[in-house]
Amino acid sequence: MSRLETALRASDGVRLVPYVMAGYPDPEGSARLALAYAAAGAAAVEVGVPFSDPLADGPVVQRAGQAALEGGMTLAGALRVAEYVASAVPVVLMTYVNPVLAYGPRRFAADAARAGIAGVIVPDLPVEEADPLAGWLRQAGLDTVFLVAPTSPDSRIASIAERSSGFVYCVTVRGVTGPRAELAPGLAELLHRVRRSTRLPIAAGFGISRPEHLVQLRGHADAAVVASALLERQHRGEDPTGLFDELVTACR
Repeated sequence: MSRLETALRASDGVRLVPYVMAGYPDPEGSARLALAYAAAGAAAVEVGVPFSDPLADGPVVQRAGQAALEGGMTLAGALRVAEYVASAVPVVLMTYVNPVLAYGPRRFAADAARAGIAGVIVPDLPVEEADPLAGWLRQAGLDTVFLVAPTSPDSRIASIAERSSGFVYCVTVRGVTGPRAELAPGLAELLHRVRRSTRLPIAAGFGISRPEHLVQLRGHADAAVVASALLERQHRGEDPTGLFDELVTACR
C-alpha cells in the first residue's frame, strides 16, 4: 500500500486534501501554506503546477496560476515547492501533460521521485494514452491518479480504477473547478458506482467548498479535495487557514 493510499484511507469521517498553487503568492508562500495545512490536519496536499491553458480549472484557480506564471513559476520550480513540503505530508502533484512533455516524461518521473512526491494527477491524460508516462511513474514508485467524470459509464470507470494507484479522483460536477453552493445531484450514486470498481480510496473534488459538503460526503467518499474556496480567501487577502480549520472539523 502506497503512502498516498494509506493517508487517504478513511475508516470514519473524510480525509481532507487542500490545494495550493505552486508559486502563489510566491514559491515560499505556497510552501508555507501547504505546511500550515499539514500541521492543521491535512491528510495530503495537492500542489498545482501553473499552466497557460488549464482545461479543467475554473476562474479562481486560473487566476492563481496566471499570477504564479507571471512570477516565474515553472514545473521545475513546482517540484522544488513540493520537495519542501513532502517530508511533512504526502504530496500529489497536479500538472497538465504539456509541461511534462516539454520537461521530458522520464526525467519528470525521476525528479518527482527525488522530490519525495507521492503521486501525480494529469487531468488531460486519458488512460488509453497514459503510457509510457504512467510506466515511468510506476517504476519511480509514484502513484498515477486518474479522474472519473460524472458522465463516465461503468465500463470506463472500471478501466480508470484499474489503471489508478493511490486513489481514484471522482469529479463531482460537469464542468470546471469552482465553489458551488450545493453538491451535485446524483453524486452519491456516482461515488457508489466508483466504489464497486475499486478498493482504492475515493477522493471527491471540484466544487467542494463548505463544511456541510464534507458532512454530506461521509460514508460515500474517503477524501475531499478543496481548492477554489481556499484560493478565493487568498485572492481577497485573507488567511485561508481559518476556513481550512472549519473544514477539518466538519471532516471528523
